[in-house]
Amino acid sequence: MSLTIYGCYRSRATRNVWLANELGITFKHVPVIQAYRLPDPKAADAPVHTRSAEFLEVNPNGHIPSIDDDGFVMHESLAINLYLARKHGGPVAPKDVQEEGLAAMWALWAATECETNALNLTYHLAAYPPEKRDPAIVSKALEALAAPFAVLDKALADGGGYVMGGRFTVADINVGEVIRYAKPATQLFDAAPNVKAWLDKLHQRPAFKAMWAARDAEPA
Repeated sequence: MSLTIYGCYRSRATRNVWLANELGITFKHVPVIQAYRLPDPKAADAPVHTRSAEFLEVNPNGHIPSIDDDGFVMHESLAINLYLARKHGGPVAPKDVQEEGLAAMWALWAATECETNALNLTYHLAAYPPEKRDPAIVSKALEALAAPFAVLDKALADGGGYVMGGRFTVADINVGEVIRYAKPATQLFDAAPNVKAWLDKLHQRPAFKAMWAARDAEPA
């Protein structure tokens, strides 16, 4: 059995690496960088990137991450995690069809209700140089995320501190890796203490720390 994860650690591939660590899956990592991060993706000495011919054979969409699991190829990080959890089972996986539905619901919720605005907070509060940051985008993102954070805060309070099932599952990884993008906006977390405590708890997990150490070791 052989799992290959295509992507760099400074991408959504972190979601898949974290889950693989939790499940104890040995995997091969093939570094693929986003083409937009390169000065000249067409240069002869350019590393493998999302527009490289060899990667487009894996994922014609030209996005990371992708996986190859013994010849079964998948894209989309949140879907990949649901697949890996379903395949390998254990307490991290949904325990029945209802939890499978909930895990899918929360993955879609994170992607549609939170991700774009959370990413904008990362970019415009931290990642971009000051001259590229737009306070209007920050203000809009903060306003848009207030309600989803309240929804998640209540769900965590009602669910014993986890997204579903009263225990740590793939749903926490999928939602947590989206919510992490909003961390520069501390006011959101101050207004949602259950979300703050939950994310802090997730980031203390050894599997997350191992993934993050690999991310920190990767060139920016």
